[in-house]
Amino acid sequence: MTKLTLSADRDVIELAKSIASEDNISVSKLFKTLITDLAKKREKKNPVLEKYKDVVISDDIKALTGILKGKYPDDITLWEAKYQGLKEDYDL
Repeated sequence: MTKLTLSADRDVIELAKSIASEDNISVSKLFKTLITDLAKKREKKNPVLEKYKDVVISDDIKALTGILKGKYPDDITLWEAKYQGLKEDYDL
């Protein structure tokens, strides 16, 4: 972990301390959470995958997935596996 020194108006610092206190976390944890959430919101999404993310895949097609390149793990959905494959193929 690396230490970071930030400068802010006294009011902003007091507000950060107040919010952190209400949530029973440190100001550092609050900062980390805010930056992480902001980064997630800015992640670029593939418009093609977004368009088809709610498409229902029939059980017959799902049964074929095990034959094509091996069964996908139980902790990942078919769409996540497809997205990861496209990311690798097209350097997304």
